Amino acid sequence: MANVVRAALVQATWTGDTESMIAKHEEYAREAARQGAKIIGFQEVFNAPYFCQVQEPEHYRWAEPVPDGPTVTRMRELARETGMVIVVPVFEVDGSGFYYNTAAVIDADGSYLGKYRKHHIPQVKGFWEKYYFKPGNLGWPVFDTAVGKVGVYICYDRHFPEGWRQLGLNGAQLVYNPSATHRGLSAHLWQLEQPAAAVANEYFVAAINRVGQEEYGDNDFYGTSYFVDPRGQFVGEVGDDKTEELLVRDLDFDLIDEVRQQWAFYRDRRPDAYEGLVNP
Repeated sequence: MANVVRAALVQATWTGDTESMIAKHEEYAREAARQGAKIIGFQEVFNAPYFCQVQEPEHYRWAEPVPDGPTVTRMRELARETGMVIVVPVFEVDGSGFYYNTAAVIDADGSYLGKYRKHHIPQVKGFWEKYYFKPGNLGWPVFDTAVGKVGVYICYDRHFPEGWRQLGLNGAQLVYNPSATHRGLSAHLWQLEQPAAAVANEYFVAAINRVGQEEYGDNDFYGTSYFVDPRGQFVGEVGDDKTEELLVRDLDFDLIDEVRQQWAFYRDRRPDAYEGLVNP
């Protein structure tokens, strides 16, 4: 019997306030569950605007603890209600002065499995993230969920192949990549990097991007979210570039072993020869 996981993602426009943004995602999750999805992931800092277009202290107000803050607590209740695994990206505060770009992973029974903190923090026009976030310090966790082994890599992380590889070495079958990326800056990379990572590491990737423009800057988030398989092929259609959308796709996890046996990239790795990558 095929090991097929029905997975979902949401690309959304900013509503203007946290309560309505969370409520909208709850309804999308319920719809995904009605369609038979067993896992769903949301976009980067899904319950807030992409405030990193500016550097203003007022935006620390979006931060909350993980897992005991209001959003993750609410998402745990949603996971119990829907029976889905949920990947929840938020702005995390961990004590006074310690802030991270984080994603909590919640199992289908509502239990909190852990979190990933974004490692690579950009500081360029329209993406002033170093003003807000410390670099991640929790490594590259892979979570043993009800649907399989799930990892997370957040937005700017995707430009760095090392983390993709570590997630694969840690056993990931599906990696969610919640993002907020601008049409003019890196659109030509969007359908290149994640499929390449899926091929190089032989797992599924869920690439999620915001949609539209928000009040804190000129960034035009272009959606086009998608699932990609270990052969680098899109699973179903890519999301729209202008409107929000729920994508639900069937992922055949048996394809992972099939590809790894055929291409054998893990067998042919040469970690003994890679010392110069970290000790130049």
